[in-house]
Amino acid sequence: MYEHAGERPIICLDMRSFYASCAALEHGLDPLTACIAVIGNQDRRGSVVLAASPTLKRQFGVKTGTRLFEIPDDPRILKIEPRMGFFLEVSMEITRLLTRYVPHEAIHVYSVDESFVDLSGTEHLWGSVEEAVVSIRDDIIQQFSLPSAIGAGPNMLMAKLALDLEAKKEGFAHWTYADVPQKLWPVTPLSKMWGIGGRMERTMNGMGLFAVGDIAKAELTELEAVFGILGNQLYHHAWGIDLSELGAPLLEGQTSYGKGQILYRDYVTVEEILVVLLEMTEDVAKRARTAGRAGRTISLSVGYSKHAFGGGFHRSRSLDEATNETMKIYEVCKELLAKFHDGRPVRKLSLTVANLEDETSMQLSLFERRKWEKRKLGGAVDALRDKYGSTAVLRAASYTAAGTARERAKLIGGHLDGRAEAKD
Repeated sequence: MYEHAGERPIICLDMRSFYASCAALEHGLDPLTACIAVIGNQDRRGSVVLAASPTLKRQFGVKTGTRLFEIPDDPRILKIEPRMGFFLEVSMEITRLLTRYVPHEAIHVYSVDESFVDLSGTEHLWGSVEEAVVSIRDDIIQQFSLPSAIGAGPNMLMAKLALDLEAKKEGFAHWTYADVPQKLWPVTPLSKMWGIGGRMERTMNGMGLFAVGDIAKAELTELEAVFGILGNQLYHHAWGIDLSELGAPLLEGQTSYGKGQILYRDYVTVEEILVVLLEMTEDVAKRARTAGRAGRTISLSVGYSKHAFGGGFHRSRSLDEATNETMKIYEVCKELLAKFHDGRPVRKLSLTVANLEDETSMQLSLFERRKWEKRKLGGAVDALRDKYGSTAVLRAASYTAAGTARERAKLIGGHLDGRAEAKD
């Protein structure tokens, strides 16, 4: 099984409670003992906690997603608004520190607080993987006073799994192929496995697959029959095999493009809801076009306000032909909303474009002579937004009271940038 699997010394570095830890340091506090809650907008009682320090989680049960009004009234808890510009600067400095150990091309920044590093060829400089990890973590502590966790493995997948499933508790974990049966196969539910979401988990459960080991022992042809090429990848991932290059997606190609949003308030009318859906569709379609992908299945999820007793719906529609055209995706969402929305106020929205394929598969229909012009127009708008910012070109609906695009443009990674806030 592992004869051609390849083996490289890859590590996955995670800055633990990064946002809360940075906020603590900015205020001269110890990240490991301070009770820090990072909150986007303290003027709204319904604002959610974007990050919580380990002590806050442990002592008060406050975690990411907790509402502002749910935080106990305790003087030990410090509520801080995020300054994503500052967090990004720290993140870039940490990446700069990693270049002391490896060339820049051997580093893949996966997110603001997580990076992959290929240590191939550094043994004569830094010793074994374990020795290099000790040095890296010590340097981060000395320079930034920030805690970290590192997973190591023979490929990106194994390094990430070692991080998520063990190192985030122990600080460091090094997995090899020999560890797969004991450490990876018992993992359940399947959604704990990187790359498996809730919907895929339910499908697999229906096939009698409940642990990662069940996938590894399943018939490959059966997995491919249900999931296509993804089934082949899931099977090999269950054995810990990942042949992707550093920085490539762990699942060959992205399986979907989506966007979710918790609204600032309850949206009561369909007209208001459609404004936000159009903005979200613009974003999702742009990402698909940028990647040269198009999707056949459009999914819409709606969450009702808790003041209307919560609940909601999730519905999908498959198209005869893949698309990445904003208005086509929007029209499907509009139809799904009209059919399944029961009139209650809405507080959450999300949409997904899935069943992806290369956009060259889109046919130039004789009945849609302007299809290619629309694709070029979409690309031109995308280019303007890439160059001048997401608000460089907006639809008129975004300037109505229901629009959120202009307000969300002030966010970095979904959070308010303190410097942008100061200018306002």
